Amino acid sequence: MNHLSTEKRNASTQNLDEMSIQEALAVMNKEDQKVALCIEQLLPQLAEVVTITTQQFNNGGRIIYIGAGTSGRLGVLDAAECVPTFNTTPQEVVGIIAGGQEAMTKAVEGAEDSEIGAENDLKNINLSSLDVVIGIAASGRTPYVKGGLKYAQSLNARTVSIACNTNAEISNFAQYPIEVDVGPEVLTGSTRLKSGTAQKLILNMISTITMVGAGKVYGNLMVDVKPTNNKLNERAIIIIQEICNIDAQLAQDLYDKAQQNLKVAVVMYLCDLDANEALNKLNNNNGIIKEAIK
Repeated sequence: MNHLSTEKRNASTQNLDEMSIQEALAVMNKEDQKVALCIEQLLPQLAEVVTITTQQFNNGGRIIYIGAGTSGRLGVLDAAECVPTFNTTPQEVVGIIAGGQEAMTKAVEGAEDSEIGAENDLKNINLSSLDVVIGIAASGRTPYVKGGLKYAQSLNARTVSIACNTNAEISNFAQYPIEVDVGPEVLTGSTRLKSGTAQKLILNMISTITMVGAGKVYGNLMVDVKPTNNKLNERAIIIIQEICNIDAQLAQDLYDKAQQNLKVAVVMYLCDLDANEALNKLNNNNGIIKEAIK
């Protein structure tokens, strides 16, 4: 492991335990600022990834994250956040972590070392050639991730890898390898820090821009937001007001008539249609408001 950037000691923090709190926070902040700049260099590769995820998602395929430890948790988190943000189902964007649900809160011994474990987990969700499997591993060498990518390749599914080291092993098993080298961690080997931040930023990009391409965004508004709580319900009303330039009461009335389907409410108002007509218009235009209202 000595050759891995993520395992090297950071020269700026070799006396971390002797720093004042202010000094330690300042050096962490300075190191974190490097992460986004490292990702900036990878935007062309990320554009290729998002092109593929958008294409496959629109054709009925799924986005499937696989990983172990922090990497796996970040994949599960991104998948879970797509449900309220973009009104996806848990079956459309999937997060799989080595060791299963238990591993979200505590380490499952040996789970990340099993290649066959990932294969079995992907078999359990009936992986198909329409899907995109995104393997996440800070080290770039996690056996669980390698096994998952190998199995995905055997089914001709699209494969993406995200590693935080260069010349990563998992890159050899992905059609679209992403390697973001953020350098040694503030705390040696603790890849939940800069590496985890880099992975989270990349997953944010992939899922968000994919959903833009799937028609779940109008301008920069979340028009497929799922009202799972009062805050999100209020946000939906505000979005209808913003797009239609109407007051809150009319927006609420439209939303209720649309059975809490924000897109339907907007098309109802802008095209002067009832709920069923608006829904049909959306369905005939791939759920994209701007196409439906032309």
